[in-house]
Amino acid sequence: MSASLPMYATPLTAGADARLWSLIRDGLRAQGIDAPETLSPPPSDLIAHWRDPQLVFSQTCGFPFRAVLMDDVSLIGTPDYGVAGCPPGYYRSYVVARKDDPRSTLSAFTTAPFAYNDPMSQSGWAALALEAPEVLRGARICTGGHRLSALAVCRGDADFATIDAVTWLHLEAAGETAGLKIVHRTTPTPGLPYITAKSGPAGAIFDATVQAITMLTPQDRATLHLKGLITLSASTYALPLPPPV
Repeated sequence: MSASLPMYATPLTAGADARLWSLIRDGLRAQGIDAPETLSPPPSDLIAHWRDPQLVFSQTCGFPFRAVLMDDVSLIGTPDYGVAGCPPGYYRSYVVARKDDPRSTLSAFTTAPFAYNDPMSQSGWAALALEAPEVLRGARICTGGHRLSALAVCRGDADFATIDAVTWLHLEAAGETAGLKIVHRTTPTPGLPYITAKSGPAGAIFDATVQAITMLTPQDRATLHLKGLITLSASTYALPLPPPV
């Protein structure tokens, strides 16, 4: 039995994530549903973790959800982070470049070295690969994380990258966006869903999570940029799959 919040975890969010989970856990136990005491650290094999039949609660990305997980898990709901210019529960990617780069339009980066976090990331790869594949003709550098993609651009290892809009807020809070500028915002897509095992009590977990979010302190909600939890159908995530990296 496990629970995790691997997608937006940072040292600055660790305390708020733990307190969010403790509220969800207590809400589940009050309904007679067993739940782990604490969150598990992010596992090395996320797909296997998300497919675990003992998974109680986690958050995945929209790309792996639609590509490989939809038949193996149950959708709890979609957190709303209040991303500017997006409907509730939706988010987008920011295409970023160095602040001193004279280029200011996406098309100007065609053939430039591009950093991406993971080949199965909606915000780091799929969003731009589906919307403007023509700009991804240059070298591609897999960094292993959005923060690492941002750092790669800052260092000059790549000229541009796509960063999850919520991750961007966390990077801003950590003071790690000062050398970067946003040159493009991708079309909004459904946000990163909360999931449970296929046999998990998704409805009860949804109710416990809604209650937990309302019980968080304003400071913790602000740290997590968490506004609420909404219902999006699984079919909402059935977007086209991008070309392989």
